[in-house]
Amino acid sequence: MDMGVGPSTAKIDLSKLKRGPIVAALIIGAFVSILNETLLNIAFPSLMEQFSIGESTVQWLSTSYMLVVGILVPVTALLQMWFTTRQMFIGAMTLFLIGTVISGISPTFGVLLSGRILQAIGTGLLIPILMNTILSIYPPENRGGAMGMIGLVMMTAPAIGPSLSGLIVDALSWRWLFFLIIPLAAFSIVFAFIYLKNVTELTKPKVDFISIILSSVGFGGIVYGFSSAGEGGWSDPKVTWFIAAGAVSLLLFVWRQLKMDQPMLDMRTFKFPMFSLVTVLMLVLMMSMFSTMIMLPLFLQNALGLTALAAGLVMMPGGIVNGLMAPISGKLFDKFGPRVLIIPGLVLLSLSIFLFSRVDSSWTGGYVIFLHVMMMVGISMVMMPAQTTALNQLPRLLYPHGTAIMSTLQQVAGAIGMALFISIMSSGAKNYVETTGDMNPVESMIAGLQSAFIIGFVLAIVALVLGFFVKRTTSPVEEEQSAA
Repeated sequence: MDMGVGPSTAKIDLSKLKRGPIVAALIIGAFVSILNETLLNIAFPSLMEQFSIGESTVQWLSTSYMLVVGILVPVTALLQMWFTTRQMFIGAMTLFLIGTVISGISPTFGVLLSGRILQAIGTGLLIPILMNTILSIYPPENRGGAMGMIGLVMMTAPAIGPSLSGLIVDALSWRWLFFLIIPLAAFSIVFAFIYLKNVTELTKPKVDFISIILSSVGFGGIVYGFSSAGEGGWSDPKVTWFIAAGAVSLLLFVWRQLKMDQPMLDMRTFKFPMFSLVTVLMLVLMMSMFSTMIMLPLFLQNALGLTALAAGLVMMPGGIVNGLMAPISGKLFDKFGPRVLIIPGLVLLSLSIFLFSRVDSSWTGGYVIFLHVMMMVGISMVMMPAQTTALNQLPRLLYPHGTAIMSTLQQVAGAIGMALFISIMSSGAKNYVETTGDMNPVESMIAGLQSAFIIGFVLAIVALVLGFFVKRTTSPVEEEQSAA
């Protein structure tokens, strides 16, 4: 079933736009929604007690968030060609606000989960809008600095989330994790209503509902399958079936997009070599990151005996440094290009994960902070410069498709990374017990962590090799203008 093609809007003059207020509106909304992703995890014990549920049930508050974002992001390329920037952003933040209110007052777990899903819908719509707007209003030579400011928000918000959550839960209750977000979300909507301008041209292409179904089943099945593997193990039949169904649907989705005159998600983005290379690099990098981001809190709490709040505080410096480095990396990218940042960044990442692979129960919190800061500095030198390099090569028409593809695949890589490294850790711990006969839970967990970090190190080396092939790019329009 298709919807007809609507008329295109007149070409938008971006030269007279005031970029500052537009970027500010986007950053406020992004900070609120991304902060919320990491706020709730530390409150899981309180929620389990409040609603009399187990770990497998409460985990859905995180799994559903990842699942909804994974399903929704591919559709945003289409939505951004049907709705204006203001409509998309204000609509996304309104859904997020409604979900926050529902979550805060929820009398049952089911209501709380419904609120989280609405929040996830808002977040899933928001992230691609953010990237596409920056690409639209900034010329390539200035995008690094602008993307760096976005990186500041996207990296700092998750960093302060766990610690802030611990303080709020200890002092008040888990409901205040939502109540305190409500005024921030409302302010974001009001600010955007006043200052946010439309920056994209509407083409209103045909809506192919078969593509939407295939995309939802494909990406959703893979994300859910791998997330379930991280919780229940690879032997669970539903893991196999969901991953298989997702893979088949995804192949059919790609085949259909290649056959359509107006695809929902334009695969022509992969004809641009730097976009394809960086997409693979980002997939490997995201999986490598998760080897640390998932394993480190377990080590801090279960091996070093830190509380959840203390573990959050140990990880906070790295996250804050990552956020502060993002604008600096962006400015350096604009001046020197990607290689000067990406290769040293990947070296730092590889070195830090290698040192993490030597993890031991005698480590101090200070040494963990040092390694984590090293890793996050490396990541900040790679993430935004690499993504900006990839998207710079695309023509303006493909910006929504490029941002949607990259955001979606990173979400999938995150789900795969979580499942992969949790299973490697569990297998390594089991092998340690079987080999040594030592039933000490701390030592067996450390053995599992070492195995997981070694695989993470291998992935980091793969990313480093790919990094040597990244180079500065220009869009086809720029190339034509320079030739003329």
